[in-house]
Amino acid sequence: MAPIAERPVRIAVQIQPQHAPYEAIRDAAARFEDMGVDVLFNWDHFFPLYGEKDGLHFESWTMLAALAEQTSRVEIGALVNCNSYRNAALQADMARTIDHISAKGTGTGRFIFGTGSGWFERDYDEYGYEFGTVGSRLNDLKRDMPIIEDRWAKLNPPPTRKIPVLIGGGGEKKTLRIVAQHADIWHSFADVPTLERKLGILAQHGEAVGRDTGEIEISVEIGKKEISHADELHDLGATLFTIGLNGPDYDGSVVEEWLSWRDGKNGA
Repeated sequence: MAPIAERPVRIAVQIQPQHAPYEAIRDAAARFEDMGVDVLFNWDHFFPLYGEKDGLHFESWTMLAALAEQTSRVEIGALVNCNSYRNAALQADMARTIDHISAKGTGTGRFIFGTGSGWFERDYDEYGYEFGTVGSRLNDLKRDMPIIEDRWAKLNPPPTRKIPVLIGGGGEKKTLRIVAQHADIWHSFADVPTLERKLGILAQHGEAVGRDTGEIEISVEIGKKEISHADELHDLGATLFTIGLNGPDYDGSVVEEWLSWRDGKNGA
């Protein structure tokens, strides 16, 4: 990853795979790529997170494979994958496969392996996974990340590039330690003072594991933030900003404003 001083601001759109037919999701992905966004995310759940609890919803990884084939420029990934739902080695193989699908015409993949420990209990209960505790799920993520990285080194063919690992979450004792050890990108929902404090804690974990955490790209959710808040987050080192959009319309009217802000930050 590039040092903070050289790392450009990027804008992502999370196309939340809920309350929309797949055609609307596919069309939204094409529209946002054409608009110039840098990354398209979905999320890894089996039911809507808000709105009608039994509304339309689609699975993450199969959708990402389709988006990899459909798109040609944007990076793609889940914000974030749930580590609990799939065997670690299988996750690595799926990621490698999507990496290759997305490399059409260029030889270099566009897949981001976004992952986290999981939290949505209904997914676990209805699909037969053990929910456990926050601590046990984080322990599983800590156990599985080396397995995933080891499997990437064994696969034939290997990934087209070092697949960027994005880890989501802000837990200070366990999550940020895993971030320091394994992440290329760290995603959080932190406000300005919280992000500043957690970056200090992340740096401490980096010192403990022998990692310069300045290598890690800082990712934040735009949500309802104003441009002034984004400026402050950028001053702290955040460079990846994600806009979450809900179906069925995936109204992208706000995206142009954020793309213009990005271009101003990048001197375009």
